[in-house]
Amino acid sequence: MALEHARFNMIEQQIRPWDVLDQDILSLMSRLPRDRFVSETYQHLAYADTAIPIGMEQVMMQPKIEARMLQALELHPTDRALEIGTGSGFVTALLAKLTLQVRSIEIHAVLTEMAAQRLQKLGIKNVELETGDAAQGWQDKHLYDVIAITGSLPVLPDAFKKMMNRGGRLFVILGQAPVMEAVLIRRTGENEWSQESLFETLLPPLINAETSDTFVF
Repeated sequence: MALEHARFNMIEQQIRPWDVLDQDILSLMSRLPRDRFVSETYQHLAYADTAIPIGMEQVMMQPKIEARMLQALELHPTDRALEIGTGSGFVTALLAKLTLQVRSIEIHAVLTEMAAQRLQKLGIKNVELETGDAAQGWQDKHLYDVIAITGSLPVLPDAFKKMMNRGGRLFVILGQAPVMEAVLIRRTGENEWSQESLFETLLPPLINAETSDTFVF
């Protein structure tokens, strides 16, 4: 009961006030047990407005950032999604519930395995997990409708933009502490993209992320 109450408060006190009004996302996040994706040590923080440690010096995003990301990506049941940074597997599960297929890449094999076990226990099968370093992009013959990058990047490698279908959407948090900004990038043509600023936040960077003093879009 305590976890159910905490989940309710997460929706009403964290996510809704952050302008997340998509009912599909609100409903899903009120049902999907986030506590299944954290260790027993942090069970009491599963629905808190904080970045929860998940091992390997990595953390989960705050629930409100997860929700804003999903809303910005305008997910459809026919979308094929790519996630960079599987982490706990919670965002992977959310994406899987809202899209047709998810491929998720994680640099730490132990996190990949833990996420696989959690997804399996929840009966989530439309996910392909891989272990590898995708901070500079990912060698993949597929194009995606949605790309969710769950760690920050000082700059966005061009490789990610070229992995989107026309009309595809990419969410990423760009910059370096103390100034980072969540942005949504859309592919509008063969060699054309648009960028929309969403909100300011802070998020640990992807391991091996490219560094640069400037970002050219």
